Order: sequence, then structure tokens, then C-alpha cells
Amino acid sequence: MRGKRFNVAVAGATGAVGEVFLQILAERKFPIGNLRLLASERSVGKKLKFAGQEFPVELLSKDAFKGIDIALFSAGASRSKEFAAAAWASGAVVVDNSSAFRMEPDIPLVVPEINPQAIAQFKQRGIVANPNCTTIIAIMPLKPLHDYGTLKRVVASSYQATSGAGAKAMAELIAQTKAYAKGEPLEVSAFKHQIALNVIPHIDAFLENGYTKEEMKMTNEGRKILGIPDLRVSCTTVRVPVLTAHSISINAQFEKKITREKARELIAKFPGCQVMDDPANNVYPMPLFAAGKDDCYVGRIREDDSAENCLNLWVCGDQLRKGAALNAVQIAEVLAQKYLQPAHA
Repeated sequence: MRGKRFNVAVAGATGAVGEVFLQILAERKFPIGNLRLLASERSVGKKLKFAGQEFPVELLSKDAFKGIDIALFSAGASRSKEFAAAAWASGAVVVDNSSAFRMEPDIPLVVPEINPQAIAQFKQRGIVANPNCTTIIAIMPLKPLHDYGTLKRVVASSYQATSGAGAKAMAELIAQTKAYAKGEPLEVSAFKHQIALNVIPHIDAFLENGYTKEEMKMTNEGRKILGIPDLRVSCTTVRVPVLTAHSISINAQFEKKITREKARELIAKFPGCQVMDDPANNVYPMPLFAAGKDDCYVGRIREDDSAENCLNLWVCGDQLRKGAALNAVQIAEVLAQKYLQPAHA
């Protein structure tokens, strides 16, 4: 990638993930030639800072991708469906953070530490899909364990931060907490119920099978990324009164026994994972620690005596970073290093 510069567009630049895209592109010194920031009409003309310069926000439209090599999308599924094909027709490869294309068989769904080889499939439709944030954080420590012991079944329960539902949801948690402290009425609008001092076992719409869309995203996306289409998975997703960083409690069963010590060793060696597991000294992952960091932190690693070849894990990760923007930028880095020549430099 040395010497090459790529023209990059960020669609949804003014949103929570869009802003983190810009931070991570700057932090990782992605080789950008020209940068184009795209958003809806109401944000046009707003200026955003990137690497010490100000860039105006332009309108997200079908002709906005001319001269672009890589387009990072985080503008929602409907916008991705509307504009991704136009970006590819203009010569830009799309890395899409929405749920629009994840389960389509001819579109790769990628976590670069786990299945980077799948990125080559972008040539079919010009899109690489970024997985659901909770899926990414949960699957990171499962990959090295699967490679060693072969996964049979996963039961996962998530504890998801309000920032996963956007800036309005975070603001509501803060406002409700302040109102409660003052003895004032609490306003509820971002969630179905009060989130302050509460947990809500409901993320996304309920389906006929009683699970939510979020729970089925975790189930199906994990199977696709790991390449285990028949993996038995059961998920429960819960919103908790935390600002940033998701946590997941995982119970995983394997074909082969993995001791606690071996599990710690395997996870510690895996890129993007760090073991925080010293319960005697009250050391374990927490969202307050994981927020703003790139790695997934894994602790409470223990053998489950109630089932054969079973482990329990607790993992925390910043869902705006590794769960969204960082993973997408890592995909863009692989595209730039292995697959793309700057067409417009």
C-alpha cells in the first residue's frame, strides 16, 4: 500500500459511526487522497474536521461517488440499498455497516481477524458487509477456541450499551438519570421503556419465533463468518443503562475439551483480543474500561461443569469501534493492500 493513495467517501458522515470512521481513518493513517463526506440534505454544508482540516458535508446521491475508490457506508440499511449499487457502478468498492446485505450469499460478511479471505468476493457485487456490532464482539474470542476445539453450540446473552441505539438514546439515559436524581418525571421516547436504573430485554423488532431481529442477526451472522452453517446458537439481547461498549456472556460447547488455562492461552494469542481474567484481584472486563479501545477484552473464563466440553466467557468491546467503524476500516485496509489500485489518483 506504500505510496498509493485512495479516494474515500464516508456515507453517513455526521452519524455516531460516521464520526468514529473519521477518527479511526486518521488514527491508523489510512492513505487517503481525497476525502468526501456524504449525508442527508439536513446536514449538507456542515463542516467536519479530519486530520486537522475541515471538510464540507455533501449530499448523499447516486452521482456522489465519481472518482471514489472506497466508500464506507453507515447511513442505515435503506440508504445502503438505495446507493451501494450506484457507488459500485461509479467504480467504488462499498464497505457497508448496515444490515442490508449481510446475509446475501454473494456478498462477503467479514471480520478481518477471522475470515479475511472472504473479502475477495467483493468482485461479484462491489460490496463487503460489516457484521452486527454484537456479533463481532462475541465472535472474536470464539474463533481461536473453535480452531482448537471445534464449536458445537453457543448460548449468548448480550448487555448492550445505549450508544448502539444512537445519540438520542445516549442522551435519554443521561437525561433520565439526572431527572431521577432531582425527583423529576422521566421522559421515555428512544426506548419502549425507561432505560435509567433498568434493563430492557428487547432490541429490534420481535419475530414470529419469539426472538428479536438482533438475536437472529447474531445467530445467522456468526454461522456465516465462521463457516459453520449448522452451528447451534441461541441468543438473548438486552439493553442496559451503559453509554458505550457492549458486553456478552457466552456459554460455548466444543467437540474437544478446552481447559480454562488453554482457553486463556488461545484467546491471548489471537489478534484483537486481550485476556483480563484475574478474579482474585477483581480484574475482569467492564464496558467502562472497554469504551474507546480497539480490542475485545475477555474474562471470567471458566469450565462449565454442567455440560461436556463447555466454557463460559465474558467479553466486552466498544461497539462503535471494533463493533463498527474499526472493523470497516480494517476491511478497507485489506482492500487497499491486496485488491485495489487507485483508479483516480
